[in-house]
This record gives sequence, structure tokens and C-alpha cells, in this order.
Amino acid sequence: MASDDDHLASPEEMLRTIEEQRAATARWLYGDPLLLYVPWGVAWLLGFTALFLHYGLDGHPYAPISQTQALAVLMSAQLVAGAVAAFGIVRMNRGVRGDHTARGTMYGYAWFAGMLLVWVICGRLSSLLPPDESGLAWGGASLMIVAVMNMAGGAIWLYWPMFFIGVWVAAVDALGVLLGVGWHALLTAVLLGGGFIVAGLWLRRRQ
Repeated sequence: MASDDDHLASPEEMLRTIEEQRAATARWLYGDPLLLYVPWGVAWLLGFTALFLHYGLDGHPYAPISQTQALAVLMSAQLVAGAVAAFGIVRMNRGVRGDHTARGTMYGYAWFAGMLLVWVICGRLSSLLPPDESGLAWGGASLMIVAVMNMAGGAIWLYWPMFFIGVWVAAVDALGVLLGVGWHALLTAVLLGGGFIVAGLWLRRRQ
């Protein structure tokens, strides 16, 4: 007959179990990075690349893509990314109650309010600006909300990677606005689109 000692886990198995539980807890608290970051990275890579090809860096389009077509690519990709991210957030909060849920709810409303304010302000002012500057205002203001909300989320949940992602978005957005609409589209596609894909994959591996 086997003794109880035969069923005790080895130190390696105990460490593996601890790591698995730690990773599961991190995904529960902060969500799955593959769902929260990678879809937005792909959306921005596709959408802002289309805008870059439309605007160019010298004031001349690099491809026969109209602004309407480029915006259609960006908006369609963002709708898909938003749906995937929403699925990840709902799955993350399933069965969770208390302060964590309340914070998440208020944070979600803050996102909605910030983007609604961008639509109101830019929608009011865009008719007063040249088409290129209007596009820059929309892109710069939208990414400003993304930057601030990521930094705020990092502060709320004491999650440094999220905070630094917000800082990165703010830096790229500011530089792009200063350089002009073509550069803004290029930097956003490469550094933020590609950056979010890398961040999602890295954070998932880290979890």
C-alpha cells in the first residue's frame, strides 16, 4: 500500500503549479494581452498605413487611396479590434464582484466619454481646417485619449506595463503631430501598431 509521501508533489511540480496560478491570476486581474493589445495593433497598422499611403511625406499620395477609403479601412479594423477587446474584458470580469468591477465600469465609461468628447470637438472644428490638418486633429486627439486612459488604467490597477504603454502612445502621438499628418500616420502605424502587437505578445509571454 502506498504511503502519503508517495503522493507529495516534487519541488519542481510545486513551483510549476505556483507559476500557473500566478499567471492565471494576472490574466484575471489585467486581462489577456493578446485580446487587449494585439487587435488594436493590427487595426492601427492597417488603418494608419492606408492613411500614410494617402497623405505621403511630401504632400503627394504614395498610392491611389482616397482619404475616405483610408478612413474606411481604419474604422472597420478598429470596430473589429474593439469587439475582440470587449470580449476579452467581459471574459475577464465574469464572476468578479466588488471594487474591481466598479473600477472597471467607471473606467469603461471614462473611455466612452473621452472618445465622445473627441467626436464633438473635432467634428465642430474640422470644417474650419484644411483636410490634412483636420485629419491630424482627429488622429492626434484620439490617440491622446488612448494615451491618457492607458496611463490612468495603469495607476488605477498599479500595473506599470499599462502605464508605460500610455506614455509611449503619448510620445509617439506628440512627435507625429509636430512633424505633420504624413509622419503622424507613419509613426502611428509602425511604432504604435507594431508596438501594440509586440507588447501584447510580450505581456502574454510574461504572464
